[in-house]
Amino acid sequence: MKQVAVIIGGGQTLGEFLCNGIADAGYHVVVADLNIDNANKVAEAINQKHGVGTAKGFVVDATNEESVMQLAQDVDSVFKRVDLMVYSAGVAKASPITDFTLSDFELSVNVNLTGYFLCAREFAKLMIKYNIKGRIIQINSKSGKVGSKHNSGYSAAKFGGVGLTQSLALDLAEYGITVNSLMLGNLLKSPMFQSLLPQYAKKLGIPESQVEQVYIDKVPLKRGCDYQDVLNLLLFYASDKASYCTGQSINITGGQVMF
Repeated sequence: MKQVAVIIGGGQTLGEFLCNGIADAGYHVVVADLNIDNANKVAEAINQKHGVGTAKGFVVDATNEESVMQLAQDVDSVFKRVDLMVYSAGVAKASPITDFTLSDFELSVNVNLTGYFLCAREFAKLMIKYNIKGRIIQINSKSGKVGSKHNSGYSAAKFGGVGLTQSLALDLAEYGITVNSLMLGNLLKSPMFQSLLPQYAKKLGIPESQVEQVYIDKVPLKRGCDYQDVLNLLLFYASDKASYCTGQSINITGGQVMF
């Protein structure tokens, strides 16, 4: 029986890329996203490539407990197992702390941290139910290890994700379920990073056209983080080869962060 992977935030950008890569690796894929049209579009493309029934789109609001619980029930009804849950939902709002609104801070915490907690909890239950030594992987950020200027809400939530990952790993070790976080460097070509260019240009006092190079220059390997870099590490930590690794926060930063 094929393994089943659930990708939260799988309807676009990095999440979409991971869905396709995981399907290529032989998994059935649950594409879960707040935008059901996006989720269905990604699932349809996977099914055209790998066969009908390989993927299915589902709607979920990861910040809403009832929505996450319903997703887990629906996945259980359709696939009867879960081997891998990837939490790839995220949001970033950039502003100096003196202008940072409470609503933006709460949004960052809800999407980047609370949603991770809810999804990990519900899909861990399914792994335990079916006696599966599964994998839970959070897509985190280097901002979860070092503070990020003008990104207090995002960084606070991502730091929280590291602690949550370690705690989940301790809770679930007895079931053989591993939990790890991938700490991404700057995805310079991602829509999220591109949307922040005006704020970053203002923060740095430079034209928007120069922002990417500033961030590249901070990286010892002199390039940004690519989607493929993330998929490479994700597939390893999802595999049996990483069965002795849990509670870890793995850097994918080109050497920018080394602890």
